[in-house]
Amino acid sequence: MTYFSFLSVLALLTASLSQTAVAAFSDGPYVSVIDNRVTIDWVCNNKAYSKVIKQANILKFNECNIDIETPLHTHKAPFIYHDVKKYAALSDVHGQLGVLQTLLFNHQIIDANNNWKFGAGHLIITGDIFDRGPDVTKILWLLYSLEAQALSHGGKLHLLLGNHEVMVLNNDDRYLHKKYEQTERLLEKNINQLYGKNTVLGQWLRSKHVILKLNNALFMHGGLPVSFAHNKTSLSKINSAFSQHLVSQERPDSAKHLFGRNGPIWYRGYFDSIPDEDVSTLLKYYKVDHIVVGHTSQPKVKTTANQKIIAIDSSIKHGKQGELLLFKDNTLFRGKYNGETEKLLP
Repeated sequence: MTYFSFLSVLALLTASLSQTAVAAFSDGPYVSVIDNRVTIDWVCNNKAYSKVIKQANILKFNECNIDIETPLHTHKAPFIYHDVKKYAALSDVHGQLGVLQTLLFNHQIIDANNNWKFGAGHLIITGDIFDRGPDVTKILWLLYSLEAQALSHGGKLHLLLGNHEVMVLNNDDRYLHKKYEQTERLLEKNINQLYGKNTVLGQWLRSKHVILKLNNALFMHGGLPVSFAHNKTSLSKINSAFSQHLVSQERPDSAKHLFGRNGPIWYRGYFDSIPDEDVSTLLKYYKVDHIVVGHTSQPKVKTTANQKIIAIDSSIKHGKQGELLLFKDNTLFRGKYNGETEKLLP
């Protein structure tokens, strides 16, 4: 069986698992750091475990067939990049590890051991790792590790926040897979506590932006209505508001609209016959040629609004297949599930 075939089978099994309650499972680790004490909680075969270790620069965890070795890191990266020679972008993974691994492997972004293979390239994920699927924790640790590896090769991994990240961090668990409901029960912590401000993954998620400007494109989860251009709302203001008020019971009026239905993590207006002049106004104000978004599911990576909007939510959430946007040789491509590419724009 080829590696691709193996991952395809894994993706189908994962999809099947996501539709049913989990009878026996493992999950974690959930790592918190308080006063130089590192506490690691995990679930193995439906039993909760915990241990305390001394703080170190590298996390090593090998329990219950979960193997993680990665430098501990959290840093606030820039949100504007120029002259990037190659990048890949995808969205709305929703706990589907098999599909994600297949896509990244087939497009030579990772190798067969899940290590970074993309050199100085940038990998952009426009939100929604959380909810629906059964492998959210594994995906987060994979991306956490790849981010450190990318930096060591001159590349970058950009995980942007989507509406489901914001929901989970604010204890909205409506879309949790059954597996994580059991994790909450066994570890006696709500999902937002498992990703609290003292946890490694929680701190890492809190360091992430909502909007990224790379070359001639804006990347975000949902999109922006034209009012953001009319009101001259800067990228810095948007990212700062999410950083300051990401986890909050009561946000100030100045930030509330950013978290609402017409904000960058929820907006779907690009798929409702938005006037071309509105899109052009947005592009002109933010000085880009394209806006790249997820959030609204499509059967494949595609363009809309006269090729000014690029939709990259390729329905990975169903656990069967997916696509990514690929930029190389100054050209944009659809990156298909089997590794083939097709020119996206004429």
